[in-house]
Amino acid sequence: MPENSTLLNTGPAVWALLAVLLPVAAAVARSALGLPVRQLLAAGLRALLQLAGVAVAIAVLSRSAVLSAGFLLLMVLVAAWTAARRIGGNTGVHLAVLPILAGAAPVAGLMFAAGVLPPLPLAWLAVCGQLIGGAMTATSLAGRRIGAELALRHGEVEAGLALGLEPRAARALVARPVAHEALLPALDQTRTVGMVTLPGAFVGLVLGGASPIDAGLVQLLVLVSLLVVEAIAVAVLAFLAESGMIRPPHTGDTAQA
Repeated sequence: MPENSTLLNTGPAVWALLAVLLPVAAAVARSALGLPVRQLLAAGLRALLQLAGVAVAIAVLSRSAVLSAGFLLLMVLVAAWTAARRIGGNTGVHLAVLPILAGAAPVAGLMFAAGVLPPLPLAWLAVCGQLIGGAMTATSLAGRRIGAELALRHGEVEAGLALGLEPRAARALVARPVAHEALLPALDQTRTVGMVTLPGAFVGLVLGGASPIDAGLVQLLVLVSLLVVEAIAVAVLAFLAESGMIRPPHTGDTAQA
């Protein structure tokens, strides 16, 4: 058992490694993928600032249910804003928040009702943060994938309309078969857990003194919960896109609901 509670050794070497890895990631993304260097550098620096802020605030948040609830609301709004930006088009925060809440809120409520999620502010922040993050990722991926497919196969949507299909049904013929692709990262993570990856939560619990069985059960619950959250989020996003409420900029959609 390591003397400290962290999986990796900390110290000056961590800062040196970060100073090397982040520019390398930015350089590779720029040269091979055409992404702006500032995009990756800004993401890394923003993560540093946000984690530093949360580390300072977590002690206060863990003692106040009201402040924790406010921080959860902030999590949801930031997740919806991020997803809305990724999807683009007419997608505002008010629309992107629907699949995120539809996925995360019922699962968190069920965990609490079952007595699995204790009524502790810190537990709610940790668990709900993972659920919200999973819903955000699934919403972004589904929105972009469905939008791209609707743009590529716009003629099929028009053909469906010409045959007398309702606008929602015509879009669903194209959008529904590809919507599930947003779940592939979560599916792969669940399928390969323990074989390809050892999740940080699982290892952290074991290092903290929990039995491997209990740590495994907690991690399994998290993974299955994320599958449910993301499946609901993708289903709601697909419904909104098929109904014409969400129209990414590249769909060229003229079939108004």
